Amino acid sequence: MANLDEGDPRHLDTLDRDLARYSNLELATNYVSRPLIGTGIAFLFVVIAGLAAALFFGQANNSFIVIMAACLGAYMALNIGANDVANNMGPAVGANALTMGGAIAIAVVFESAGALIAGGDVVSTIAKGIIAPESMGTATTFVWAMMSALLAAAFWVNLATWVEAPVSTTHSVVGGVMGAGIAAAGFAAVNWPTMGAIAASWVISPLLGGLIAAGFLWLIKSRIIYQDDKIAAARKWVPMLVGIMGGTFASYLALKGLKSLMKIDLSTALLIGAVIGLIIWVVMIPVIRKQSEGLENRNKSLKVLFGIPLVVSAALLSFAHGANDVANAVGPLAAIVQAAQSGDFLTTFTIPLWVMFIGALGISFGLFLFGPKLIRVVGSQITKLNPMRAYCVALSAAITVIVASWLGLPVSSTHIAVGGVFGVGFFREWDAERRIKKARMTIPNRVMYAPEERQRRKLVRRSHFMTIIAAWIITVPAAAILSACFFLALNTLWG
Repeated sequence: MANLDEGDPRHLDTLDRDLARYSNLELATNYVSRPLIGTGIAFLFVVIAGLAAALFFGQANNSFIVIMAACLGAYMALNIGANDVANNMGPAVGANALTMGGAIAIAVVFESAGALIAGGDVVSTIAKGIIAPESMGTATTFVWAMMSALLAAAFWVNLATWVEAPVSTTHSVVGGVMGAGIAAAGFAAVNWPTMGAIAASWVISPLLGGLIAAGFLWLIKSRIIYQDDKIAAARKWVPMLVGIMGGTFASYLALKGLKSLMKIDLSTALLIGAVIGLIIWVVMIPVIRKQSEGLENRNKSLKVLFGIPLVVSAALLSFAHGANDVANAVGPLAAIVQAAQSGDFLTTFTIPLWVMFIGALGISFGLFLFGPKLIRVVGSQITKLNPMRAYCVALSAAITVIVASWLGLPVSSTHIAVGGVFGVGFFREWDAERRIKKARMTIPNRVMYAPEERQRRKLVRRSHFMTIIAAWIITVPAAAILSACFFLALNTLWG
């Protein structure tokens, strides 16, 4: 066989074979994302989840209720994959550190691993302690309330995905539980202090995430980007920044992602993070020095140094999300199964493995079928991201969760991640205006953009900003109203 010339296309195909697999995955995702095909596959998954429940529980009491709940749980899991996972993968894709196919492959593996390995946490009978269980009266009332909450939350997240607004699935479930509880037992059944803390998190989560992301971007700009010798500055600061990221994620996973495997308090989690972060910092010093050899002294060269940490952070965020939010989302399904089979709805319960499988597989299918839409919104349509900015968003997500845990505040991972994107974008706007004013003072006659042109060139798209904020504000009340309506209908038909 003749040797292939380097310019021969067959030679290039051989070299790019592994990358082509990701490209094929991306093409397949784009193909099945077409409305009829994607919807058909999603419907088939819901039907299979119901058939699996019928196979295992066909002879049990209230098997019809369990089958219907399994279908709703599958529908909810699909919507989590379509909407929530975009917050973890969007920044890495928007920064071109990952292709869409690569992001989907990583997210599918790590979301599923997080859900199945560390997601079997014991949860209360009603999500987040929103409703007093004894107020429900009977197991039948409780089952219809949880069924309504699950359906309302899934429907609302589905609608939000359709309008390209990343929303909190946990808040959707909380709103659904609250609405069904009010319809079943009145306003007195609601734990209003808990609801007040959740409402406060609507403001606290994105603001904290945005401020932390903006702070790290300021650090990177002032210590690396604006330095005369950018490569020398990067050799000093990038190992430290990667160490901070590694230590933060170690604390984050110890505190939130592995809580079902072992109980770790905040101080121990921080100590674990500090030790691991220090080790990573030391290890990365020679790695970054070698990686930076031969790089030109310009901003584009710096992107190379942040690529791998960004990919790793996306994977770790996905694992923690699978361990955390999936359990919250499929919690109502587990509650329905226990109440329907045993009539017990006052004690705590453990999420069964088959329920976690529905959650893990549903997230994977939802991400593959419908996820690219929201990934593009978070990654590139709110503001333009590069590896340095995306790094700041990912790091802020982990730090904000740790700070919120220390303060005892309930926060939304969705709000934190998207708030980080907003924070990076608005900081860039502020920094651009600051530099224009500084240049005008230095060179008075220098021609600058007119105010109208600067307004047009805003770095954060205001249309997406307003849509997302509006969706956040109305998530809990919208899910509550939908859930109350569904409960009244179900209770009327089968109560």
